[in-house]
Amino acid sequence: MPRSRGQGRGAAVGEAEGRAVRRTGDAVPVSGARPAGSHTSAPPPKDRFPPPAAGGAVMATGIVSVGLRTTGWPVASGVLLVVAVALWVALAGVFVWRLWRDVHRWRADADTPPALTGVAATTVLGTRLALTGARPVALALLALSVALWLVLLPSVVRHLRRRMPGAVFLVCVATQGPAVLGATLAPVPGTRWLTGTATGFFLLGVLLYVAVFPLFDARQVWTGTGDHWVVAGALAISALAGSKLLPVMDPHGAVRALPGAYGVVRVATLVLLALALAGYALLVWAEARRPRTTYDIRRWSTVFPLGMTAVACLSVAAVEAVPGLRVLGDVLLAVAVGAWCAVGAAALVDAAR
Repeated sequence: MPRSRGQGRGAAVGEAEGRAVRRTGDAVPVSGARPAGSHTSAPPPKDRFPPPAAGGAVMATGIVSVGLRTTGWPVASGVLLVVAVALWVALAGVFVWRLWRDVHRWRADADTPPALTGVAATTVLGTRLALTGARPVALALLALSVALWLVLLPSVVRHLRRRMPGAVFLVCVATQGPAVLGATLAPVPGTRWLTGTATGFFLLGVLLYVAVFPLFDARQVWTGTGDHWVVAGALAISALAGSKLLPVMDPHGAVRALPGAYGVVRVATLVLLALALAGYALLVWAEARRPRTTYDIRRWSTVFPLGMTAVACLSVAAVEAVPGLRVLGDVLLAVAVGAWCAVGAAALVDAAR
């Protein structure tokens, strides 16, 4: 049946809004439900800059680079490191530009969990650089990440509410990031004090996960467009932080005020990894039952947990000398690399439209 001019115009608006949601990861008013005072039927203009959720691309690229280096693929790891650095610099520029030119928008973004991808991305990049021997740069990134954490986390926590998407677990991820980077740098002479600091971040990160879990909308497992995977990714980075702490914890050193801390962290690490793997399996099953193939920028928040779970398995396997866990880590890393390639290709196609 032929459509009227108004119907055709409405369909075009709906299609434009759908594209805006997929590209930005932000909600857009649906046709016929415009904000009060709006008198136009045109869709809102696309933002020139990426939303805070774009930080997930740096997180995903950085952790896959870490995994590739750990498993003996230095060239591929180096290529992804260059990509991660380029993305981080670009997003840092957007962060500074908004703070300088549009402080109201910056404050609005800073109240949301995706803003914490900036903290996590900085620590993941710092961890990868530390593996190359660039420890002064990694230490500077650790200081920057803690400063961002102190500024952003309180604002995000104040604005948390019930039935939130998986991005709510970024409060845990952003807290465990400094724990991972701090523990990675701790063995170096002169930075032994980082062991105690990293342990504090590790414990706080676990507590934050428990605190925000009731706020997570479980329906996101079926309807989420990518960031629902952070429910497992937060457990994985917590396990990685614990595994990084174990080799450097000294009962007579920085953590002597915590009797039995080594045993507590060891048990917690194993439990966290088991929970992360269980969450991984559940999310894979949900994705298989209800495939979501449309590109969304939040899909980078799927790649990050895939890579983080692989790296956590590899790290725990090295500390606990469990060969089977090493094999599992290799398999999961291959899955993460494939996911990174798929999402990266989809992002390039979407950007070219």
